[in-house]
Amino acid sequence: MTQLDTDVVAPKLGRKRDHTRDPEILDAALEILAETGYDGMTIDMVAARAKAGKATLYRRWPSKGELVIDAVACMKKGDLDPAHLPDTGSLRGDLIAMIKPHSIEEGERKLQIMAGLTSMLSRAPELADAANAAIVEPRVAVNRILMQRAVDRGEISADCDIGTLSLISPSMAAYRVLILRKPVDREFLVSLIDGVLMPAVGLGHQAAPR
Repeated sequence: MTQLDTDVVAPKLGRKRDHTRDPEILDAALEILAETGYDGMTIDMVAARAKAGKATLYRRWPSKGELVIDAVACMKKGDLDPAHLPDTGSLRGDLIAMIKPHSIEEGERKLQIMAGLTSMLSRAPELADAANAAIVEPRVAVNRILMQRAVDRGEISADCDIGTLSLISPSMAAYRVLILRKPVDREFLVSLIDGVLMPAVGLGHQAAPR
């Protein structure tokens, strides 16, 4: 039996169900997860928040673990299309262009959800994988793309360890929110770009508009 409170069970076959309310239910699950953590969350709480019948949720998600995995996995659907990433002609310009009020707010929300999952991540590999795919990997993937562009245009060396460098900003943002309990605002992100990432890729501190 898996470790999600031993409550993840194989889905049962049955008649086709109406999934039109799934997005509202999954969003309610994420809100409660961020507020109470996995251990404090119940399917009944999600049903009340989503104004949905408990029987509806239990038919769709027989266990809390299944509901949480679905909710976390669906978070990645709103991530940026790589084809629509900024291309300013410089790595710093691209990274700065990624700093938008909505992206900052969404990033903090994801980290709060990650905090709610903390108690279960080490005990439930499938939940850890879903959280990584939805919360961490999208931002890391964007950084990898932007840094690879910089390599391709000769701005930074091909010897740069893009895999490791792409983890720096997501990791420091997580530490700031989860451990220091401070907001990830524009000032912090710009200082991270100029004080850490630019020197790490060999560009040094670049005095430019913030």
